[in-house]
Amino acid sequence: MTVAALAYPLPQQLEVLDDMEGVVSDLIEAHEAKRRLWWPSDLVGPAEDEDPDRHFAELRKRARGIPDPVRISLVMGLLTEEGLPQFHRLIALHTPDNSQWRQWNNMWTAEEDRHGALLHDYLWEARIVHPRVLEEMQFAYLKTGYDPDWQRDPYQLFAYTSMQERATQVCHQNNAKRAGEYDPIIARGLDRVGAEEALHFHFYRQVFAEVLERDADRALTSLARALRLFEMPGGNIPTFNDMTDVIRRADLYGPRHFLRIVQELIEYWGLKGLTDLGAAGRKAQDFILTYPARLERIADHLESRTRPKSFTFSLVGGRSFTAG
Repeated sequence: MTVAALAYPLPQQLEVLDDMEGVVSDLIEAHEAKRRLWWPSDLVGPAEDEDPDRHFAELRKRARGIPDPVRISLVMGLLTEEGLPQFHRLIALHTPDNSQWRQWNNMWTAEEDRHGALLHDYLWEARIVHPRVLEEMQFAYLKTGYDPDWQRDPYQLFAYTSMQERATQVCHQNNAKRAGEYDPIIARGLDRVGAEEALHFHFYRQVFAEVLERDADRALTSLARALRLFEMPGGNIPTFNDMTDVIRRADLYGPRHFLRIVQELIEYWGLKGLTDLGAAGRKAQDFILTYPARLERIADHLESRTRPKSFTFSLVGGRSFTAG
């Protein structure tokens, strides 16, 4: 029977998810103990004793210096976060209802919702991108939806979210550093977002580690498939390819960053040392362990062929700029 012919989730996977209820409960408790709640209005808006008009006028003055490639990356970060309804649906679709998994999904969604709100509020107040163009892109992205071919395999969901949450954290934190050279408000806001993405990453990374302990062969097969199919959410965003090219050229996020994420996860999960695997598990393990070399070749190839290129986005008023 081929992988495509299997009906997920498998009965054995449901048993694993049921067995992990206590682990998930503990992880939620640990997450809440570490989490520090924050609110977008506190981070973007003025302090109680501050004049709002002056606050936002100074914010806009500082934000004018943010380079166009960083503006494009901030928009990509916002649009990615705006896909939250799709991700809530996918997590609910791949995990049991009436369980600790649903509790996590609801809490995760509430936390993630503030990420998009912060970026939206900042970009609106900063006036550094065309608001109508941004709104049209948000609408088009949400209308198209996000429906990856995960086959309702919960292990593939956990593998993907482990990688994606880390990638999102890296990109937000790089945006915080670069945009923060001009405005400390966006730096503080994205530092909070990145820190919360790190907590989400730790949750999914540990969930997949627990799955590996209980069902290593199937977990490795799912991870191998997640790697083959991996793409950041937002592939159907208008001008996605040009935007990701700009972001890569600005060294905010690209294949080299993803390579480091994959290497980090392989080491954390101890995938090199896994033994007592079946034929499918060993085959998947071999693919996973050689995958970083493939990513390195891709990164080397892109970097060797990269030459300065001009881009034009209506998001930034139709200005042309060059990204190296």
